[in-house]
Order: sequence, then C-alpha cells, then structure tokens
Amino acid sequence: MDSKLVARVGAAVFVGLAFAMTLVQMREEPATRPNSMPVAWVPDGDPLSLKIKACAEMGELALSSPDCRAAWAEKRRRFLGVDHPEAYSGLVDPAPPDAPGLPVPSPVGEQRGEN
Repeated sequence: MDSKLVARVGAAVFVGLAFAMTLVQMREEPATRPNSMPVAWVPDGDPLSLKIKACAEMGELALSSPDCRAAWAEKRRRFLGVDHPEAYSGLVDPAPPDAPGLPVPSPVGEQRGEN
C-alpha cells in the first residue's frame, strides 16, 4: 500500500471522528442552571469585621493606631484559635533581646577614618 494513501485515509478518519463528535455535542441538551442565586456571606453584626475594614482604609496610619492593632490581634487570635489573651496581643512591641558578643554599631561620627 502506498504511504500517501494511508496518510489520506488516516486524515479522513480523523476528520470524520471530529465531525461526529461535534454532532453529538450539538445534540446534547444544555445543562439546566439552578434557579436560586447563591447567597453571599454577610457578617452577622460582628463589629470586628467593620473595624478591620476601617483600619484597611486608613492606610499606613493604621500601623500606629492602638485600636487597629487590637483588632488585628483579635482577628489573629480567632483565626489561630489561641486560648490565652496575652498571646498575639499586638499592643506592645517586644524589645529585642540583648545579644552579648555581637558588635554594636558605632555612631556615624565615630566610624573609622572620620576623626
């Protein structure tokens, strides 16, 4: 058998299958849509979500606001499921521990070569 003939027969079979699959898809009835619209979740009057939204609209000013920090701490507490209130308080920045043995940066005027 000639290779050109085999290629033509293969192409004809492929086109025939594609045409048949298209006809089957066109004959199927479209899927019915549900009549009821999905309901979006609406907060149940929790003031925390309103406070978080207000803090988000404040921008960088919210970083220094104790009310916003407390609201974020409460949201973290609820999300992480922390039982004790002092965890993730967010109200007080902990001081970094002193690390002995590490070099302490000198003030700008006391750097080497600037006397």
